[in-house]
Amino acid sequence: MKYAENILGTIGNTPLIKLNRITGNLPCIVLAKNETFNPGNSVKDRMALQMIEDAEASGLLKPGGTIIESTSGNTGMGLALVAIIKGYKMICVISDKQSKEKVDILRALGSEVHVCPTNVAPEDPKSYYSTAKRLAAETPNSWYVNQYDNPSNYKAHYLSTGPEIWEQTEGKITHFVVGVGTGGTISGVGTYLKEKNPEIKVWGVDTYGSVYKKYHETGIFDPNEIYPYSTEGIGEDILPENVHFNIIDGFTKVTDKDAALYTRRLALEEAMFLGNSAGAAIKGVLQLAHHFTKKDVVVVLFHDHGSRYVGKIFNDTWMREKGFLK
Repeated sequence: MKYAENILGTIGNTPLIKLNRITGNLPCIVLAKNETFNPGNSVKDRMALQMIEDAEASGLLKPGGTIIESTSGNTGMGLALVAIIKGYKMICVISDKQSKEKVDILRALGSEVHVCPTNVAPEDPKSYYSTAKRLAAETPNSWYVNQYDNPSNYKAHYLSTGPEIWEQTEGKITHFVVGVGTGGTISGVGTYLKEKNPEIKVWGVDTYGSVYKKYHETGIFDPNEIYPYSTEGIGEDILPENVHFNIIDGFTKVTDKDAALYTRRLALEEAMFLGNSAGAAIKGVLQLAHHFTKKDVVVVLFHDHGSRYVGKIFNDTWMREKGFLK
């Protein structure tokens, strides 16, 4: 009989799916690494398992302990799945710009959820970074994950996502494009692919209101680049250690409106019901069209599932309030 010992055994080995309509004007083949096929419906399941197993091995996470993390939602969900199977308590700290669906799912998976204001500086005591650190200091037998600087985040994608993409394309991949949040995915996958073929180009998709693109191009961390944005899961107002800028060939920025509209287009044109960052990622691919030739194989990674955004991206009222629909 073929079966997984538990739900964690179904993480990884996600499919690579050819895009046809939305990329019809591009000269190259574009393949989507669809991470919604993970049990938690996002790419974050991979690093959640890796970070917990590495913390157990190092003694940072002890039996009966409490896992604490600041999250946009998906990492928290991945951690919550692992916590259920391994017997840990889970506390998630999330910003108030994230969708209600994410908060509801985290609670459905048994997590204690703290919601913090978005529009405060990272060092502000009310920020979700600071709140998670405070809760970790106050909670006995707890472990603060810190996905932004935890090397196991990068390691998970170096060991699994990168090799999968290389094998699925039979080494023919020429470009890898992905939205950048904590940096683990682009850095882990990018490092692996460049080790296999240094000619492969690695492109990050950033959002307006994030510091990544300007920092990559100038080496300057410019606070004037930071302002509120609605796209979830990508961009940052800090520089996580998991963003290995030397691996990244360049960034392209996508507006909130385009990210939302292209997320809807993926559903209607490719039958892919995906999250907000997928719209940003595919728009990023289209913006990079001048870099591609008919010989190229472009892989774009889609992070999460559309069910997290039913009340936002797929809600006409919310879209009109944001000015994204007439």
